[in-house]
Amino acid sequence: MKIQSIETFEVSVPLIKPFKTALRTVTTAYSIYVVITDEAGRKGYGEAPPTHVITGETLVSIKHTIDQILAPVLLGKDLANAEQLFTILHETIIGNTSAKAALDMAIFDLLAQQVEQPLYRYLGGYRDSVETDFTVSVNAPEEMVEDAKQYVAAGFDVLKIKVGIGHISEDIARIKAIREHVGYDIKLRLDANQGWNAKEAVKAIRQMEDAGLAIELIEQPVIKHDFEGLKYVTDHTYTPIMADEAIFSPVDLKRLLEMRAADLVNLKLMKSGGIYKAMQMNKMAEAYGVECMVGSMIETKIGLSAAAHFAASQRNITRYDFDAPLMLAAEIIDGGIQYHGRVVTFANNPGLGINGIKEGVLHDG
Repeated sequence: MKIQSIETFEVSVPLIKPFKTALRTVTTAYSIYVVITDEAGRKGYGEAPPTHVITGETLVSIKHTIDQILAPVLLGKDLANAEQLFTILHETIIGNTSAKAALDMAIFDLLAQQVEQPLYRYLGGYRDSVETDFTVSVNAPEEMVEDAKQYVAAGFDVLKIKVGIGHISEDIARIKAIREHVGYDIKLRLDANQGWNAKEAVKAIRQMEDAGLAIELIEQPVIKHDFEGLKYVTDHTYTPIMADEAIFSPVDLKRLLEMRAADLVNLKLMKSGGIYKAMQMNKMAEAYGVECMVGSMIETKIGLSAAAHFAASQRNITRYDFDAPLMLAAEIIDGGIQYHGRVVTFANNPGLGINGIKEGVLHDG
């Protein structure tokens, strides 16, 4: 069954409240949607948000890469030759991982539809549901406490706390205030988004350990290219350290695993270029005894559906960060994953289970 057409559309959805990290503040979720149609009229959906501070991509670059570079070499190709398709996708252009991810997930959507299986079963079918954390943006301690209390009241028992802005004493004050108000039955994981240097990170983490704050893990404490600094933090603290922005490719992951530079790895489809490469990376990490989390950028339900299907399919993926659609002020997707508080479930529909996109939200950009 051949690829008949590849279309792209620009979408935007406001967030309920600004999402703040050490890298950026987001008030509106922007994305490029991809729709691939095969000869039987089936449609596969994909998504690529512009996260220029992490992937280097913008709306313009994503759309151009797909429309002018990747779509022309994929059109007319047979979906039965999936390995060839993914090779073409990754070898035609360097980088541009989010653009690749959108096409990758649309192809996987179609492949699973052709065999009439939900994507998570097509990929391995290890679980049929997952539980997501909820992210607390970095703000003043009082605001972060109120946000944390709200998310706990909504049933979330794992909170991902953004830190890395200001002096480390401010970060510690934020965490102490949250822990005091949510208690110790709630897991807290921290994400510094590269906001510390190695020595600051060790100092901060040790102070949190000495204070008994019971942090589950700390994500990307140092700048992404500082593998030696990441290893220094991992070696000099007891709290598990997770790599995120440092890992885009199997080559990056190989270096990290051989150095033993982190205890855990966060895989994101927008960094890896999609499910095809993320599967390789998860298996590589599993061979080294390193568990993975799957997270996302600020994406809508198309991107999160692909990430969740991938995550549920694999035994070695043990943590999930799929709260982005819950931050949006409007739902624009019909179908896809479903949220029941912190529990994410899948429809029995084939592929990603996307039934369509609500009218009036797509435009050519």
